[in-house]
Amino acid sequence: MRPAASGAAAVVAALLLLAAATVLAADRPAVGHRPANVLLITIDTLRPDALGWIGGANDTPAIDALAARGFRFPRAVTPVPLTLPAHASIMTGLVPRRHGVRDNGQTFGDGPTTLAESLRGAGRATAAFISGYPLQRLFGLDRGFDHYDDSLPEGREGWRERIATDTTDAVLRWIRSAREPWFVWVHYYDPHYPYEPPRAFWGPGERGAYLGEVRFTDLAIERLWDGLPPDARARALIVLTADHGEALGDHAEKRHGYFIYDATMTVPLVLLQEGVIAPGESPAAANLVDIAPTILELVGLPRLGDIDGVSLAGQLRGERSPLPPAYLETQLPWIFFGWSPLRAIRQHDWKLIDAPRPELYHLASDPGEDVNLIGQQPDHARRLRTLLDEAERKPAATPSVVTDDEVLARLQALGYVGAGGGAEAAPAGLPDPKDRIELRDRLQEGELLLEAGRFNEAVRLFDQVLAVEPDSRFALLRSGIALLKSGRADEAVVRLSASTRLDPDRAEAHYALADALMRTGRPGRAATHWREVTRLQPRRAEAWFNLGVAAAQAGDPGQAMAAYRAAVELEPDNPVMLTALARAEAAAGTDAAAIANLDRVRAIVGDEDFGEAALLGLLYARSGRTDEASPWLRRATPGQPDFAEARLELARIEAANGREASARAALAEALAAHPDLRSEIASDPDLAPLLPGSR
Repeated sequence: MRPAASGAAAVVAALLLLAAATVLAADRPAVGHRPANVLLITIDTLRPDALGWIGGANDTPAIDALAARGFRFPRAVTPVPLTLPAHASIMTGLVPRRHGVRDNGQTFGDGPTTLAESLRGAGRATAAFISGYPLQRLFGLDRGFDHYDDSLPEGREGWRERIATDTTDAVLRWIRSAREPWFVWVHYYDPHYPYEPPRAFWGPGERGAYLGEVRFTDLAIERLWDGLPPDARARALIVLTADHGEALGDHAEKRHGYFIYDATMTVPLVLLQEGVIAPGESPAAANLVDIAPTILELVGLPRLGDIDGVSLAGQLRGERSPLPPAYLETQLPWIFFGWSPLRAIRQHDWKLIDAPRPELYHLASDPGEDVNLIGQQPDHARRLRTLLDEAERKPAATPSVVTDDEVLARLQALGYVGAGGGAEAAPAGLPDPKDRIELRDRLQEGELLLEAGRFNEAVRLFDQVLAVEPDSRFALLRSGIALLKSGRADEAVVRLSASTRLDPDRAEAHYALADALMRTGRPGRAATHWREVTRLQPRRAEAWFNLGVAAAQAGDPGQAMAAYRAAVELEPDNPVMLTALARAEAAAGTDAAAIANLDRVRAIVGDEDFGEAALLGLLYARSGRTDEASPWLRRATPGQPDFAEARLELARIEAANGREASARAALAEALAAHPDLRSEIASDPDLAPLLPGSR
């Protein structure tokens, strides 16, 4: 089903021949003794068995060819089945409890050093190309990158994703003009739900669309490989992996994040460097936290500090020393639903899942994790429990949303003196996620109805869950959003207020509640919740902008201006945000700053589309620059803000210059737009004689 232009069969044959000729030379320097480029490819939501070289049931020749030439770990593991936390683990070598990001939508702080920072510090140009919203720069993973391309098109219901081929095109444009050596991270999002590959890539069966997304991503990787400059490619260390898998119905889970069975916790891992890494394969459960220390050792740089990962360089040289136990977790059942979080330890062929009803599996004989041996193998369970406890003895990251002094000062300027932490720890005695599958499915069905715009049906389904669990944080939040979208903002406020009380560190809940409060005419209360969003997501420009709008409507111009400034710092070329800041500055009497920001707007949108001619003219006039003011005052058109005031000011300038007829015409237009100005004009000795009917 691949396009004829891809030449996939020829590529695979050629690469396999080259693979056979590769020799073990793990200690040999890169070609020409020049530093190696580093290319890290992460494919979101990729099950190992969706690749031809592992599962044999899908057509992925480009990835298969890379795997044939490199060293393969077909059953590597991720520490967490969620996009942002898993990628933070890749970049730091730390498990989520130690780098502090436990869920998508949280913010990666300034604590641990990242792989990108280490490589940039050693002189490499660094660039990242992101394809999905959970990794946008506002969540903090851009640290260490000179270039962080997270330009994503706006999708349905605000969903933002860049297709794999477009991401590849952006990567190649950058690489062709980049200085070497470079470190490039390429993230492909296509296999993530919703599964909507181009029609030519769809396949039969329930998994056909998902597998089609993987095939389409494979095509993009083929284009990436073919498009790399030959010399740069020959010297590149290439690492290909995934952040997590996809359940696709295994263990009654459709997607990922809820359980920590191998369907979502195993990922492929391939390392390739011609003349340095010999082809091979290991059944060892390499870990995503091992990627950063491995790359740093292979390029001859010091390892990161006290991390959880280990270098796999020994494995690449053929050593078979055992790898450390893998610590796994998901906080999603607690964060989303209020049920027990899950954690696990995996060593060799054994895996212990710590849940209210614990589970023990022997993976070699039971790869599907169907037979719970917790009662039959108490010795293995005790040994793994000890390892689990040891893994948690290392100090966890202190949850901290705001660590940047500038952002903290910004919050303090807004009256928010505290810098809050992350989600509170889950209490004991919570329900086992295994026992809440029916409720979870009902919640997911309600979510699908919400996504489809069937808001009233979604509310009815969420209400069924609330009848069983009145404090269901997910049902309260999503039903509140459904009510808001259906125009029932007053009812939404009630639900969303309860949601923020139950889950005070969920930015989405505060965002929706602030929106509902604005729609019901309560900007002061809305500002409180916009501030919470900026605390939790300090790099979310629209939250700062909305805070400015709410503060202005609530009669707090100082807070409004501070919020607008924060928004503009994050999006300096956003004309709407610049205009709002200019208006706030004009109201505060800082005319020079307001004029400068309006000039920035003009430069961005062009004079023909500039909608603030009246304000700019008034500011010039107020600054005594009447010659500059007049053209802009004339360009103001009826219906624009400040049109009447602009015509009145133009009349004053024309009268002062003896152009009586022009002044009369301007006054007539001002009065037509704003009749209440008559009394102001009548009290002005220079303008009163020019009023219609004054002679």
